[in-house]
Amino acid sequence: MADENVVFIGKKGTMAYVLAVVTQMNQGSSEVFLKARGKAISRAVDVAEIVRNKFVTDVKLGKIEISTEEITSNEGGTLKVSAIEISLKK
Repeated sequence: MADENVVFIGKKGTMAYVLAVVTQMNQGSSEVFLKARGKAISRAVDVAEIVRNKFVTDVKLGKIEISTEEITSNEGGTLKVSAIEISLKK
């Protein structure tokens, strides 16, 4: 999987990520991956649904993978954070 067709979902507005996905699709990417962790997971689902229903209606959902990632907290301990990867295919 090439890094240029991955959109990392974070704290920006939902439409910023929708625009990123649509732009990649218009530039010829046949598959775009949405990756999110923690509270951003619901935003990733929103982005996928908005792209599918409003902007690029011929996009199909590919694989959806869920996992748990361990990250180091500011206090030095480790935290387990849920993660999701959604594949959108033309």
